[in-house]
Amino acid sequence: MRRIAFLVLALVAVGAGPPEGGYSVGIGPREGGRHERIDGGHHGRITPGPHVLHAQQHDDIGSPRAGAPLTILQLNDVYSTLPVDGAGGLARVATLKRQLAAEGRTPFLMLAGDFLSSSVASTVFQGEQMIAALNAAGLDLATLGNHEFDFGPDVLIQRMREARWEWVVSNVLDARTGKPIGGAAPYVLKTFGTLKVGFIGLCLASDGLTKDRLGRIRLIDPVEAAATYVPILKKEQAQVIVALTHLSFAEDRALAERFPEIDLIVGGHEHFPITAFEGRTLISKSGSDAKVVARIDVLRRETGAIARFHELIPMTSSFADEPETAKVVAAYEARLGPELDKPVGSAGVPLVGVASRLRASETNLGNLVADALRAEARSDVALVNAGGIRGDRVHPPGPLTRRALIEIHPFGNVVCTLSVLGRVIVQALEHGVSRLPAAAGQFPQVSGLSFQVDSAAPAGQRIRGVRVGDAALDPARTYTVAIPDFLLLGGDGYTMFASETVVVGPEDGPLMALALEKQVAGKEVAPRVEQRIVIDSPR
Repeated sequence: MRRIAFLVLALVAVGAGPPEGGYSVGIGPREGGRHERIDGGHHGRITPGPHVLHAQQHDDIGSPRAGAPLTILQLNDVYSTLPVDGAGGLARVATLKRQLAAEGRTPFLMLAGDFLSSSVASTVFQGEQMIAALNAAGLDLATLGNHEFDFGPDVLIQRMREARWEWVVSNVLDARTGKPIGGAAPYVLKTFGTLKVGFIGLCLASDGLTKDRLGRIRLIDPVEAAATYVPILKKEQAQVIVALTHLSFAEDRALAERFPEIDLIVGGHEHFPITAFEGRTLISKSGSDAKVVARIDVLRRETGAIARFHELIPMTSSFADEPETAKVVAAYEARLGPELDKPVGSAGVPLVGVASRLRASETNLGNLVADALRAEARSDVALVNAGGIRGDRVHPPGPLTRRALIEIHPFGNVVCTLSVLGRVIVQALEHGVSRLPAAAGQFPQVSGLSFQVDSAAPAGQRIRGVRVGDAALDPARTYTVAIPDFLLLGGDGYTMFASETVVVGPEDGPLMALALEKQVAGKEVAPRVEQRIVIDSPR
């Protein structure tokens, strides 16, 4: 098998994990992402305990993991069937699985939630393209993530029926039946050679999941569900217990602490690879969009100890596309083009998206985009950097297609909701107008608030008369604010949001493109300039 040199961690648990200090491995997010400290270590560094640590490029005859009866291949948070920035692609994942099978391994492809949404293709196909591609790639077992609920329970159940893999869902119930949604199993037992493995599936139950998305779905606390099914797996004499989860890393750690008999957590939700120990439990997350696949070989030694060998495999062009999977992906891509040209709504007035105006003043297109974010987040106010609204033209009255909406916002940003004091909103506005009279991408287009700008005043002292709705802004009051994730990460210099309370973060929020489509869907929009931003001329 053609590969880059991969780091392989032989994690041998003999009744316990690494001693205090242990070790952890993490690969941080791409530039602009957020970093987390994990298990006492840092992303990109290894702090070894007395466990076996070695690097290898292939399995030599007699190598420790060569005798493992189970080879887990892990994906999570996959929103694209195609490579993203040259990495990933489900057809490459399919090739990896088939290559391992040809070498005599028993590859078991698992997906830790978040794949039906959100993406431009999913707005068109409602996740149908993901099911078809994953079927072709040979997915074996999946659980649900929070974005599986984006289209409501009826679409979710239909997609679950279309899948050819098994679902394990321990804490997401259909309120009508009291059983796991879509006929999923609450736990799964499988035998690989002589190794008996038990699986549970857990989805986060956070406030980010609104009632309109859940419908008749009832979420059980993940720890409560684990308390029900882990004992059942032990009673069924599972030799290895695997939790397939879509939880935050903190929740995965708490799960491992509460149930140390869990040998392996194959997790999702975070969008960058994480490998860490909590006690004796190995926690693995492989990032997003199949850019990296986590390979975990599991072996039970004669002593009863469970050995886990962990490897991160980048899905680069060194892996050829598996033909059948590539054919399915290409078929949906071919259908996507015409779908993008279908109208979703219409504009009753010209929409002013000329960059020189968007980046220095209020425009009706800026108001439309900001209103879309506030409506999606149900927040008090919304703020969008004008540089995130593209096209640099006036869109004429008439039909608005998905392609036109993507032209307006082509970046794939996510709507985040924060809880901030009024003074932080003022700080953000001050920063947004600080470069006036020059046009700048940081200029704020807003919804739910209005303000005046004294452009003759020094930068940082220009904002006057801020109002939220009909009331004057209170610097000491807490407001909810919808912003793009780009600003949460400090983009365009908006550093004031970094330490604020995140109500809905990048992992939970919807795409801005989807919010914009909802705002115009099935109707004629006619946004106006409403004096939300009044700029005084220099004296």
